[in-house]
Amino acid sequence: MPRIIAIDYGSKRCGLAVTDPLRLIASGLTTVATPDLIPYLQEYFKAEDVDLIVLGQPKRHDGSFSDIESEILVFIEKLRLAFPDMAVKRVDERFTSKMAFKAMIDGGLSKKQRQNKAMVDQVSATIILQDYLEYHL
Repeated sequence: MPRIIAIDYGSKRCGLAVTDPLRLIASGLTTVATPDLIPYLQEYFKAEDVDLIVLGQPKRHDGSFSDIESEILVFIEKLRLAFPDMAVKRVDERFTSKMAFKAMIDGGLSKKQRQNKAMVDQVSATIILQDYLEYHL
């Protein structure tokens, strides 16, 4: 069965997470500089069978879209051009950063490790993907 990849999109870098081949478990994959994301995905998709990209949809507490949403919409168009046969789904990502920090604390990571923004982005992508697996499959 093809994997699912999740992206926690950011202006500078993006956290990535992926499922196992059975789509049971979401695991952090890596963090990639945003300008390098499409080339990274092209190489990853050559090596791994993926049929769905889950992309976080950042919203404010009141449900309105955050400022980065317009940048994400431009990125989605780039994804569709680069991967026309790939499905793209959106998942509300409110509070994923806070949940990522809590998961890192619960996991026993040191304060220095928790300050690693790349790690937070990767954990956030994992939470986005796990949320998708639990509520959308």
